Amino acid sequence: MWIISLIVFIFILGIIILIHEFGHFICAKKSGVYIYEFSIGMGPVIFTHKGKDGIDYNIRALPIGGFVQMAGEVYEDDSKIKKEQFMCNRPWYQRLCILVAGVFNNFLLALVLLFVMSLIWGPTSSTPRILMVQEGSAAEDAGIRAGDLITSINGHNFSSWDVGQIYLYYKDSDGIYDFGVTHTDGTSEIISVKPNIVTDEEGEETRVFGIQIDNSREKNVWESIKFTFQKFIDIIHSMVITIGGLITGQISISNLAGPVGIYQVIDQSVQYGIQQLIYITAFLSINVGFINILPFPAFDGGHVLFLIIEKIKGSPVNMKVETILNLIGFALLMLLMIVITIQDITRLF
Repeated sequence: MWIISLIVFIFILGIIILIHEFGHFICAKKSGVYIYEFSIGMGPVIFTHKGKDGIDYNIRALPIGGFVQMAGEVYEDDSKIKKEQFMCNRPWYQRLCILVAGVFNNFLLALVLLFVMSLIWGPTSSTPRILMVQEGSAAEDAGIRAGDLITSINGHNFSSWDVGQIYLYYKDSDGIYDFGVTHTDGTSEIISVKPNIVTDEEGEETRVFGIQIDNSREKNVWESIKFTFQKFIDIIHSMVITIGGLITGQISISNLAGPVGIYQVIDQSVQYGIQQLIYITAFLSINVGFINILPFPAFDGGHVLFLIIEKIKGSPVNMKVETILNLIGFALLMLLMIVITIQDITRLF
């Protein structure tokens, strides 16, 4: 079974990376930028093809990234290339389009997948209304009932359960969660719930509240359209909250997952069928797009930030400064990836 999960893992990441890099590639090519290489994956080349356009199209060994190598991404770096073919010499708006095209493609892929999924299997609701409360659970003991609407957790308000679930990962001092609840009779109150702690065979602890959210929604094209954009917005909102939680220390880095953790999620998704795989592909595509647009050196968003600074000050950012910041950013990302991967592997044993 693991071999099937591995193939699906490589396929899903390959599609997401291909879509992202193709955005950079086609935009750069249409803008007249000279392209040396279009690669899917990182590390050693395992397949290469020289196109009629002179570009090397490569597949590399590690399915964890990809890149489009363009002339003059920061400065003129090849005496054999015409000046107008360097990316750094293209008009400002063209460079901006090249930088954001990958993120745009990731978001577009996710929207298409979410729409197709909802058309086939029907859309789901993100309204945090409780369908069922497990008998004898922590939620029932606290006074939460079926039909109640959850409006906040520990003082954080939300209208979508996709967003609300993120606040369950926020650190708390006493293990008690204050749920803002609106009952079916219209009255509202704060209900404190202390979840039951369940330890699985691998020794990992899970907090169990004993509630099931009602995600039913009418199946039609209009509802599918609304679902698509609402789910997209909710996922983006969840990521913003997650980043904020990491910065403030409310969310632990142990809640993050790297390639190994993503493989485990896909492995579990394989067991639930094609619908879950489509959703996880859309979810990961939004993740890749969102992370890449963050204004951090080495990300697409970091390059966009330098481009915006250039527009404001009327001249390019100092080449050495930009290069050093990108190297530092890349080194920090690699360090974070190593830490997260070690965490993922530790969870397996």
